[in-house]
Amino acid sequence: MQTIKENIEKIEKQKAEYAAKAGRDGSDILLVGVTKTRSVDEINEGIDAGLTDIGENKVQEIMDKYDFVKPVRWHMIGHLQTNKVKYIIDKVSMIHSVDSYKLAEEINKRAAQHNMNMDILIQVNSAQEESKFGISTDETEELIRRILENCTHIRLRGLMCIAPYADNPEDIRVYFAEVKKLYDQYAKIEHERLDFQYLSMGMSHDFEAAILEGSNLIRVGTAIFGERDYSKKQ
Repeated sequence: MQTIKENIEKIEKQKAEYAAKAGRDGSDILLVGVTKTRSVDEINEGIDAGLTDIGENKVQEIMDKYDFVKPVRWHMIGHLQTNKVKYIIDKVSMIHSVDSYKLAEEINKRAAQHNMNMDILIQVNSAQEESKFGISTDETEELIRRILENCTHIRLRGLMCIAPYADNPEDIRVYFAEVKKLYDQYAKIEHERLDFQYLSMGMSHDFEAAILEGSNLIRVGTAIFGERDYSKKQ
């Protein structure tokens, strides 16, 4: 059984290999360790092994672990309810899962209260899976426009996508490609609160396909920490 450090080293090598295939540099791709259900000790071991960024799916887990985890950048990568924004607004560096104007409004309100700006990504559900959150590619322009017009404490930093699960990741590259095309449109625009730098696509089972289609931020949990044991008390 490999250690967390060995797993991270393996992923870094894979990241460099896949990026090279796409004519890119692996160092330009940010690895975010997904720490859902993971213990503080496991997370700190990952940080000691080189993780600079971690992502949590649930607000409660951020609250429970925040004071015990070593210095690191926190990302909110799961579905976020408006009534829970206030608990994490001053703890996370970026929110990946913005999928409605109502949520953006609440993030803006809470960021203003803390006299800060919050970096967000728009979650795009390019496959239109009913089981997943996110807006359609067609809805993205309108949401971005409304945020830029009204949410002065939000910076739009890019897009996030969760592709359908497939035994063969090649089968889902089309969904990553669709979001990359959308990302490229906005990356050309100059605006003080629109600065597209992050295309958050790819997880443990499909980050090769995501990198080949242009992802520069991958969210990896199982490949770093091993299979989750949901029976463990958190």
